[in-house]
Amino acid sequence: MSIDQSKIRTQDQTGEPAPTDQVEDRVEAEMKLIESQAKEKVADGLQDEALEREARELKKEAESDLNSLDEASAKKSIS
Repeated sequence: MSIDQSKIRTQDQTGEPAPTDQVEDRVEAEMKLIESQAKEKVADGLQDEALEREARELKKEAESDLNSLDEASAKKSIS
């Protein structure tokens, strides 16, 4: 049994990122979310409005990153 080389497609040919790169992006987004939660708690304790605002912005950014990663993952599973 031989492998038909014409039916093989590499990641370079498809332009698809490596699975490890996809995991790194997700971990980075989740770490932003954790950081925002920690900043929120500290800001609440210190009653620091500027830090609370920074935490909210970081949380929005993290959620946006996670949503876009989820959407990209869903598109890949459909095709």
